[in-house]
Amino acid sequence: MSTGHDVKRYPGLGPLTGLFFLYLYAPLAVVVIYSFNANRIAGVWTHFSLQWYSSALNNAALMNALKTSLTVAVVATVVSTLIALAAALAIIRGKDVRFRKLSETVVNLPLLLPEIVLAVATLILFSLIGIQNGMAKLIIAHSAFCTPFAFLPIRARLQGMSLDLEEASADLYASRWTTFRRVTLPLIFPGVFSGAMLAFLISMDDFITSNMLSTGGTTTLPVYIFSLIRSGTSPELNAIATLLILASLILATAALLVAARGTRDNA
Repeated sequence: MSTGHDVKRYPGLGPLTGLFFLYLYAPLAVVVIYSFNANRIAGVWTHFSLQWYSSALNNAALMNALKTSLTVAVVATVVSTLIALAAALAIIRGKDVRFRKLSETVVNLPLLLPEIVLAVATLILFSLIGIQNGMAKLIIAHSAFCTPFAFLPIRARLQGMSLDLEEASADLYASRWTTFRRVTLPLIFPGVFSGAMLAFLISMDDFITSNMLSTGGTTTLPVYIFSLIRSGTSPELNAIATLLILASLILATAALLVAARGTRDNA
């Protein structure tokens, strides 16, 4: 019986893991707890209150920033997921393998470059071609850097899928579109959904590119939160952060459930 890779045989690994997760999640716990603090001074607890949630939800500037972020994220998610799906199908299912590695590198290039470089390059490009609309600039830029995040789960799902069902569909004289719509897409849908959720979260979370490209009336939520921090810590920030954590947990849970269901269906 081999026990060489049993983690229980490594002394101190359990406490070290506990310390790591404590370091990782303790700040989030503090933010959530103090979001219910009635005191305006963030670090001084007085009593339980929901007033900062009410204040945040009634903040017109905050709601406008949230609306802008949601609009950009939804459109960018749809565009980047469609591009990623087409790219994954062309790369993984394509017959010409000579440029597969090069194609994957091109698609994943935004992951390899520092975001500040991409942001500056995008800003220069928009200045050269004369795009002035702030919302259009944000959507185009977010769609570009979200594409590789949507591409990776879709590619992984396609690579792990057997060709037997697609070949059987072709043997039954189904067209390529019918095969894709009724065989391929249902089988890779967990990957598509996971990629879309990842792209949505990355878009909602982006600050550097959004800060460079946003104009008056198109301030995104991360840029607005940063402006609040610069003017001084407000208890509203804890409430906003808690709501964002909750939204992220809901999306992550939905992605995991869809992925698990897809795994069971393919088993």
